[in-house]
Amino acid sequence: MTTATAPAVDLVQAEQTITQALRGAADKTQEFLAINGDRDCCGFAWVDVYHVRSNSKLGKLLAKLGFTKSYSGTLRLWNPSRNPTQSITAKEEGARVLADALQTMGVTAYVGSRMD
Repeated sequence: MTTATAPAVDLVQAEQTITQALRGAADKTQEFLAINGDRDCCGFAWVDVYHVRSNSKLGKLLAKLGFTKSYSGTLRLWNPSRNPTQSITAKEEGARVLADALQTMGVTAYVGSRMD
């Protein structure tokens, strides 16, 4: 059996990329709300990162940026946009920005969400 491992990344570049993506997530969520308003289902959105151990260098960087270990074993960041809206779709839009940025770094990351 083989297990996936975290990609080797330049931690300085990774921190810059993730920080920029977090700003982008906030901007994307705000843009969505400006166009559509806050009229959607209430809910939550997050980003799950797979195959990164919390005690690795990348895992420690993600923890520094707000990720925590989830019950499923992933590293998870709730509401990457930090927007107080209850709109699930707006929160998903923001989370997608961060997940896409992580994937371009070679990190396995997906958006998760659920209605409240």
